[in-house]
Amino acid sequence: MPEGHTLHRLARRQQRVFAGQQVHVTSPQGRFLDGAAAVDGMVFARAEAWGKHLIQHFRPAHAAGRGRAGRRMIHVHLGLYGAFTESPVPMDAPVGQVRMRIEGARVGVDLRAPTACEFFTPADLDELVARLGPDPLRPDADPTRAVSAIGRSRRPIGALLMDQKVIAGVGNVYRAELLFRASMNPYREGRSVPPDSVEAMWADLTALMRVGVRRGRIHVVRPEDDHGPGSYAPDRPRTYVYRRAGEACRVCGTTIRVAELEGRNLYWCPTCQP
Repeated sequence: MPEGHTLHRLARRQQRVFAGQQVHVTSPQGRFLDGAAAVDGMVFARAEAWGKHLIQHFRPAHAAGRGRAGRRMIHVHLGLYGAFTESPVPMDAPVGQVRMRIEGARVGVDLRAPTACEFFTPADLDELVARLGPDPLRPDADPTRAVSAIGRSRRPIGALLMDQKVIAGVGNVYRAELLFRASMNPYREGRSVPPDSVEAMWADLTALMRVGVRRGRIHVVRPEDDHGPGSYAPDRPRTYVYRRAGEACRVCGTTIRVAELEGRNLYWCPTCQP
């Protein structure tokens, strides 16, 4: 599942190629006909991300309807399989199950296989934001909310970091690598982690996710450790522990372990994360 940096990068890209343009929105697959019709012909106002959620904002093309009341939104959650593909305009006939197509002046995008693609009202957005924790990539993020939530919980810190109600946008890769970089055992109770340690992890996470937005890929290994065995996949940078179960730790040589925590694989080094 894409992590938060991917959605922020996607929002920035769509902002660049569509903002201020009157767009043609359709649902070739037919599963989003009403939502597409509700925004078809409107001006793409902006795109933003909240954690793993993408919000596209539209406004009427005519001046009389440009107030807040006239704006409409589409909410997209890519889930495990969702993806946008980009093509120059005029676009070719849709291939496969295209849930939504947006065509601008020069560029168009097709959305396939999202978990969610739905028309949103301001109340829907307020409800979504209310159930999400702070997003490290948003300038309005309040890390004290995450520090407080972790400090009150008996759940393992490894589970809390993946809870979107605690911090929005963290997935399995950032979870595993952040804990390693913090020398933090993933099974440690949240309430036992000192607030200054949580604040330090927040700062590290923010810096790492900004790199992810800038480069389009997760980079987590410090330069002095960036050697030895390659990554878990040919097109991915090295990781410390993620998907390296049974291999030697890049720092101490201990065998990396894996276990299931709340339905997701958890990777850690028992020596570096005592």
